[in-house]
Amino acid sequence: MDEIEVPQYFICPISLQIMKDPVTAITGISYDRESIEKWLKTAKDTTCPVTKQPLPRDSGLTSNHTLRRLIQAWCTHNGIDRIPTPKSSLNKDQVRKLVRDLDSGHLRIGTLKKMEALAMENERNRKSLEEAFVVRALVLLIITSYKGHKTTGLEEALRILSLVWSPSNENKALVDHHNKDLIGALMWVLQWETNDRHVAVKTSAMIVLKMVLELASKDLLESTLNLDFFKEIVKLLKENISQQATKSGLHVLLHACPMGSNRVKITEANAVFELIELELSKPEKSTTELIFNLLAQLCSCADGRLKFREHAGAIAMVTKRLLRVSPATNDRAVHILSSISKFSATYEVVLEMLSVGAVSKLCMVTQADCEKYLKDRAKEILRLHSNVWNNSPCIQVYLLTRYQG
Repeated sequence: MDEIEVPQYFICPISLQIMKDPVTAITGISYDRESIEKWLKTAKDTTCPVTKQPLPRDSGLTSNHTLRRLIQAWCTHNGIDRIPTPKSSLNKDQVRKLVRDLDSGHLRIGTLKKMEALAMENERNRKSLEEAFVVRALVLLIITSYKGHKTTGLEEALRILSLVWSPSNENKALVDHHNKDLIGALMWVLQWETNDRHVAVKTSAMIVLKMVLELASKDLLESTLNLDFFKEIVKLLKENISQQATKSGLHVLLHACPMGSNRVKITEANAVFELIELELSKPEKSTTELIFNLLAQLCSCADGRLKFREHAGAIAMVTKRLLRVSPATNDRAVHILSSISKFSATYEVVLEMLSVGAVSKLCMVTQADCEKYLKDRAKEILRLHSNVWNNSPCIQVYLLTRYQG
């Protein structure tokens, strides 16, 4: 297929793949249904990806049958597997019946499995399920299971919820109304013993918790999340049961971190130490960026800086990642070093920054292809303790003296 030239108008502008179910938006541009529906569901600013014109989430998409038939005929002519004609969408009566069947004990597991299969099939099904108030039904089912200490169907319910959840006003109202019970239910699952049987359900619970807190109000984030909550999240980060669970856990802490009282609790839950340990395990780039974002916020308070300094490898780890991961990590790494050098720089810390190469790395930042503000911040750190660092043979003196005064 690589040798066959595909007509440009057969290609979805989002996925850059041949469209399987082409639809046309109100802006006149055709997309593959799965791609544009996912875009409309997840994008913060819903604009047409091609024209950049406003594209309301409820603007409607029109099936482009003519284009689909052209693509099917072209595939057949060129010996390529013919794309199938899309299945008809779920009708509301079907979905309402599934929701009613959730209340029936003997039908519940079968109903959840049907819902999960439909949700995994395509974005259109997920939207149909959401519009039929499946999210509300699943939330109530999860809370009821929690209060009755019943686990049957819980794993399926959490998985479906993670698939059909969206940042809608209806779901925000749901979070506001059921926040304590819902968060309590999710934490109940997360506290289960970690073994092979529970990894999947705990991962789904962490993903849903992340989604719930994304819609939570500031008051909820401050009043509902206590020290035990943060200790459990940090414990799961330490266990690192799955990549998805770990990243979702980091997002949970990031959503809570802007509130000063939460920063104190997160620090008290030993998050700084475990974040450094997690980074030392060499995670993927996006996880490193989340870790550094959290460390930078926690180092903005005295307790966080104290915990950071107590870890023997903290400054060396930040130094090693600087200029090696991404611009976002560079920003956070310099922010961390700046906080430590300004507010927690004992003589021992200043010497440690020199011995582990932090000073040399900051000199490199001033000459690297970085944003000007980052270079200025690195120069500011170098000036702070130049009286100590200038006398060391470990770095080139001229790199420091040129920034003095």
